[in-house]
Amino acid sequence: RSNADSLQKSQDASSSTIQSFYLQSQTTIGYFIPEFPAQTHIFLWREYQALADLGIHSQLLSTRKPHKNLMCHSWSQEAQRLTTYLFPLSARDLIHASQAILQAGPAKWMQCLKIALTAPDMSFKQKLYLLALLPFAGKLVHLAKTQGWTHVHVTMCSAVADIALLASVLGEITYSLSQLGPTLETYGPNQEQKWKYASFGLFQSEQLYQEAQSKLSPFLPKDIDVAPVGVNLDTIQRRSPYVPWNSQEPCKIYACGRLNPVKGHIYVIEAIKILRQQGIDARLQIAGEDEQGGRGYRKEIERFIQENGLTECVELLGAVSEERNRQAYEEAHIYAMGSLNETAGAVATMEAMAMELPVVMTNVGATCELIEDGVDAILVQPASGEVIAKAITMLLQDKDLALRLGKAARQKIAAKFSHRRSAKRIMEFLQNRQS
Repeated sequence: RSNADSLQKSQDASSSTIQSFYLQSQTTIGYFIPEFPAQTHIFLWREYQALADLGIHSQLLSTRKPHKNLMCHSWSQEAQRLTTYLFPLSARDLIHASQAILQAGPAKWMQCLKIALTAPDMSFKQKLYLLALLPFAGKLVHLAKTQGWTHVHVTMCSAVADIALLASVLGEITYSLSQLGPTLETYGPNQEQKWKYASFGLFQSEQLYQEAQSKLSPFLPKDIDVAPVGVNLDTIQRRSPYVPWNSQEPCKIYACGRLNPVKGHIYVIEAIKILRQQGIDARLQIAGEDEQGGRGYRKEIERFIQENGLTECVELLGAVSEERNRQAYEEAHIYAMGSLNETAGAVATMEAMAMELPVVMTNVGATCELIEDGVDAILVQPASGEVIAKAITMLLQDKDLALRLGKAARQKIAAKFSHRRSAKRIMEFLQNRQS
């Protein structure tokens, strides 16, 4: 770990001059996250903090508060206090939004109408929904004026990007985008116009970047780059050395990801059943909740666990805090995910690797940009509990391999997946705009 930590400190030191310059002249931007702060937003909170370290004050903006069961982090209350929400619109909000829209004038009204009516790959109903976002765009314009910023960084290319797009037409606002993936279509239609009006953008993976170049090339801004979100190695580190599994004790498997079919939890649960049939006392904990706060896909997983007689050895933890998650990494023998699609920046997988925990991950999406099979983790084919069980068994039987993968994994995260990387690139693009 010392080599990885030394590399991280070296990278931080190399940017100290830039940091000190920007700390002398603070830049303020809006930082727009949908339904913040939810269970998966730890990487955005880290990016927000890294921007502050670089001298960029970010006014947190969001659409609405997430379900209360998804606000699980120790910093969730602070984040709520610092965040301005667009939904719902109060009477005063409607007045301010209407004023912003009226002040924009007929030419810009017609431009917004044209954007909605010509939006590609959208049904008429979707285009009406796009127009219905105008009051929220008006509120965003008003917030920019009253809070003293003229640029907003949009962290996802979903409907929040449409709001920023319309706001950029109505008022003196520019915006930038982060495309998280795993595909361009993940965050809905109208990607062409979202990118056409953007000042700059970041892509989570090289795969996403290439897909955008292929499908959106005429619409992409001049300034784009690959800059994955990452891990803060100052906080994500072991308190005690990793100890491989001893066959005399239960084997602890850990998985972390929202309860959604795309995360493939079912296949990891199948792997647990296979391991137990082989005589291995495998126990699985899954951290994460469904988007309905436990009333959605969680019910299907619970039924699957019960039907397979695994209620005593598979535990659904729900949405957990960063601290509880780190404790689980510390206690586990193996981290395993059965995702059916994923970006390079599977943040929980990054964290497991940073904790020197041997990882079994499916080779889907851009995970090959995060993991080199057999060097810093194990990649397996998706949609198969049997291959996941086989990979886990290999790691349990080869303690040297498990230790070697864990050490190499932390070095990989330190070298390529620092949480400061994307923040620094945002800062540099902002600098380009100001010069």
